[in-house]
Amino acid sequence: MGHVEASRSCNPTHFRRLSRRGFLSVGALAGAGLTLPDLFRLQSAQADLKDYSNFEGTAKSVIHIFLPGGMAQQESFDPKPYAPIEYRGEMKQVKTKIDGHLFGESLPKTAAIADKLTIINSMTHGEAAHERGTHNMFTGYRPSPAIQYPSIGSVISYEYGPRNNLPPYVCIPNQPNEYAGTGYLSSSYAAFSLGSDPASNGFKVRDLDMYTGIDESRFATRRSALDAVNEHFRSIEKSDKLAAMDSFYERAYSLISSPKAREAFDIEKEDGKLRDSYGRNQAGARMLMARRLVEAGVRMVNLTYGGWDMHSGIVAGFKRQMPEFDQAFSALINDLDSRGLLDETLVMVSSEFGRTPKINKDAGRDHWPKVFSVALAGGGVKRGFVYGTSDSTATEPETDPVGPEDLFTTVYHTMGIVADKEIMAPGDRPIEIVDGGKVVKEILA
Repeated sequence: MGHVEASRSCNPTHFRRLSRRGFLSVGALAGAGLTLPDLFRLQSAQADLKDYSNFEGTAKSVIHIFLPGGMAQQESFDPKPYAPIEYRGEMKQVKTKIDGHLFGESLPKTAAIADKLTIINSMTHGEAAHERGTHNMFTGYRPSPAIQYPSIGSVISYEYGPRNNLPPYVCIPNQPNEYAGTGYLSSSYAAFSLGSDPASNGFKVRDLDMYTGIDESRFATRRSALDAVNEHFRSIEKSDKLAAMDSFYERAYSLISSPKAREAFDIEKEDGKLRDSYGRNQAGARMLMARRLVEAGVRMVNLTYGGWDMHSGIVAGFKRQMPEFDQAFSALINDLDSRGLLDETLVMVSSEFGRTPKINKDAGRDHWPKVFSVALAGGGVKRGFVYGTSDSTATEPETDPVGPEDLFTTVYHTMGIVADKEIMAPGDRPIEIVDGGKVVKEILA
């Protein structure tokens, strides 16, 4: 190896590019002409380059409101009032509290609290199929046939674990899709699902109540018996499923045995006027439940609302579904803010992609991943801010494009998680939490 080449190989910056995967194999490094002393020096240099440990973030919790189907940006957060009618559509616009920015006419209450939001109007990726777009917006990764990536909720659960005897990751009402799951992580980091809709009559959280005839004493006895059985099986077999099951039982016992934890799920404890402000409907109940859970200590709440795959009749579709969202979302932001929780709770509204620039023959819009919108609030992002623009017909980003990897890197950053830190996947394969994203510093307060 020549002098110049040897110097280049021992340069820490060059090594960092080499080493994200290559650190695992001394043989691979030796093949590049490195001795063991070289290896140790480079390991030290690598450690000095970046600290991958978690840090104190601005957000303690995340509420992810996912609107499945692909919500049209033109009728919501990025209308185009000066485009030809076949592009702008039939819906009008409303002024917001962000100077010079408009929302679609079915978002008047959200427009009134826009001074508490950051809107990204330059989201973009290349996946026009629902499943693949959804994967992007739950994991920050493009789908891969080789590996299933974990959702942001499972990563947060993995990094931080439970708080106040509550599950770290909760889905309302249920895990909405496979991409909201654990991926290559242990199943012990799965979401806790409510099991039923908090808007339904007689709502109860699945498995949360004591069974009839079992008092606290019998409950403790049964737990002791189960612990003995578990210990027997642990002594003869080791597996992820057994460990995960043990973790599930432990968390379930903590939840059932803690009145304060159980109360977090009891939406009936809320004041009637506050419930009315959210709306006594699906959107209102789900978002109010989300606020109760993050206030009690849940780190990540995922909730879904509506169906936004509007290939036909988009005006009627928005007028039918958006008013409930508009009321509930604006109430959620105001409620969090009035309780002093907004600055430590990041709220994100997303969908798997946007809709086509041009209205189709059925008065709807088709799938369009090239540009769409995401709304953020709290958790350390700016108030009353719009980042990025789409072009005049919402066809593609005009300025500051943001990919899912950038969005998720930024969300993780607010939580104090370094997104390019590696997690060990099966087969001793290190995988970055997010690959290739950057923190969008411009949206941070």
